[in-house]
Amino acid sequence: MSVIRDPDIFRTVLDSLQTGVCLVDRDRRVLFWNNGAERITGYMRHDVVGRFSRENILVHCNDQGCVLCGTTCPFAQTMHDGKAKEIRIQLRHKQGQRIPVRMRIVPIRDDHGSIACIAQSFDEHGFAFDDRRQHNLAAYGCLDETTDVPNHAFTQFHLRENHASFAEYHVPFGIIFIQVNQLEHFRSTYGKEAGDAILRVVAETMRNVLRPSDFLGRWSKDRFLAILINCTRAGVTDAGDRIRKVVSYAGLQWWGDELSVTVSTGCAPAQSGDTIDSLLERAQWLLQESCARHAVAASAGSTPRSTS
Repeated sequence: MSVIRDPDIFRTVLDSLQTGVCLVDRDRRVLFWNNGAERITGYMRHDVVGRFSRENILVHCNDQGCVLCGTTCPFAQTMHDGKAKEIRIQLRHKQGQRIPVRMRIVPIRDDHGSIACIAQSFDEHGFAFDDRRQHNLAAYGCLDETTDVPNHAFTQFHLRENHASFAEYHVPFGIIFIQVNQLEHFRSTYGKEAGDAILRVVAETMRNVLRPSDFLGRWSKDRFLAILINCTRAGVTDAGDRIRKVVSYAGLQWWGDELSVTVSTGCAPAQSGDTIDSLLERAQWLLQESCARHAVAASAGSTPRSTS
């Protein structure tokens, strides 16, 4: 038998693709998980193969942040209607951050035309962080060691640049303060390493949410600053909403515990006559309002998945 006719060669080809490939049976049990799927999600074959997709290992969600399970599960819909689908969703990486992917789901039929299984392929469609730029920033001491995003000093420099462009050329921009809620609780309960891991999950998730032109930096121990250029007031607010929703579906496995996280945001577009201090003060005031609402909800025992 020639190599090309050997059925194992096709499995080898699928297995070696950088595109994620997954196969599930009619009961939605995972039968196949290739190298690309491991690379994109961080989950190895032994983590996934043999388990049911309804266990929601990857926690699928859409741009509105809702979990796609039950009747909204894309696998279940294709199994029901027999139609191929292409959707953009977010998967949760094994390390906890959200990964935006373009997913294609197709039914595989047997000789009688019945659906035997469902095949899924997916590729990252988010805006990849420029590794070369990150390496250069690290070389000049501009990155925060814990989260690998620009540190406070470099974030201040970037903010001054954008403010100067706005003052001289009226290039619109806005800022978002993002505060990790209850970070001290994570650290006191699970240790400093868990708190640092949560910060990395939040930072990586936000980098996947923001546009390539946007900037994300570490501002303080529990706070980040996003700078959005060429962005309207509504655009800044929408970005803040999106960050809160997507981060609320991130999480972290820590010594058998599932740690979830939420953030509060303060969104402020630059206005005529703004100084850097006045812009930061406005975002700070809005952030405090958001944190207060989160605290009230937490004390009532009904902390929302995301806060306004």
